[in-house]
Amino acid sequence: MRIWLLGCFVALLLVAQGSAFATASAESGVAAQTGAASAGTAEAGKAVWALGNTSCRNCHGGDGEGGFGPALAGRIDLTVERFRSYVRNPAGRMPAYAESELTDREIADLVAYFTSLPPATKPGAWRVELPKDAPRGQQLAISVIGCGQCHLATFETPRHGAAEVNGDFEWFTRMVYDHVAAQREQWKQLDPAITPTTPQPAGPPGRNRVRMGSYSPQRLPEAVLKEMWTWAMDDLGKLVPLTARVTAGAQGPNGATYTVQVTNAGVKGKGLAAEDVTVEVELPDNTKVVNGTGSGYGGVSRNGEGKTVAVWRVPRLAATEQQTLTLTLAAAPGALHGMVRWARPAVKADGEVMFETPR
Repeated sequence: MRIWLLGCFVALLLVAQGSAFATASAESGVAAQTGAASAGTAEAGKAVWALGNTSCRNCHGGDGEGGFGPALAGRIDLTVERFRSYVRNPAGRMPAYAESELTDREIADLVAYFTSLPPATKPGAWRVELPKDAPRGQQLAISVIGCGQCHLATFETPRHGAAEVNGDFEWFTRMVYDHVAAQREQWKQLDPAITPTTPQPAGPPGRNRVRMGSYSPQRLPEAVLKEMWTWAMDDLGKLVPLTARVTAGAQGPNGATYTVQVTNAGVKGKGLAAEDVTVEVELPDNTKVVNGTGSGYGGVSRNGEGKTVAVWRVPRLAATEQQTLTLTLAAAPGALHGMVRWARPAVKADGEVMFETPR
């Protein structure tokens, strides 16, 4: 019965989306193409499409060829008026985009760009395919609503975002139904001196766009959100927003010193803390370690994969806290890379942060 209901939900969404786009063919193709071209410019539309001030390409394909969403390339049946109406108030699975994030001028330019492209011969592949034996919440997120086309198969971005402020289901519903306002509020709470794990404003310089639009509860019921929340946050677990980087110092008389910085990018006083944090830096064969410093340095050992690593164990890293660790090697081995993981709060996916020296 649950599978049957899921199938019906998918079918209804597809019908609604297809019908809405189909109404755009009411006017003649020639008239629509002329109107779109006069209202916007293809060159400007190409720039809007490429800048990524929204995440349209994740569903509609890098060249508008389609994928999870319908093709837009070569759609001479799309008028500026109808396309703008759909973007502002979609009837299918797409979120609505406000003027503040995608202007009427940009919409007109996009239509001109789409009509300048050759029609797609076949839809592109989905950016994120549904894994085999996916649980129902993941099915909804990837193949029904399509959230996973931007947020990936294990919902990394929302899980990081929830952990930034230890958000609950009410936080999640606001992020979905009033995303622009909710996301801007969360951005203001983040420490600007700390590199975040979640996406920041996008688009043309100075515009500071929010990539995602807002859904309506009528098209995306709260009960469906609850199923996705349970799968992503309760089952997989919220992702503590840890960041890590390693930088190399100059070779000195005692060797070359590498500095590793591990930071919890959550909101101070709100975000989740990582507990029992392990930091490993993989060492090339025959590397001599002169010294290691920083909280919990445990020397050199073999990890579970049989690799030689320098290891630190940090009991706790709260939101905005940073640990600076150093490793001095007798001779610079070139690039180093490593990994950070934590024991609590436990997660079932994406529980390792990889880092390496800049190339």
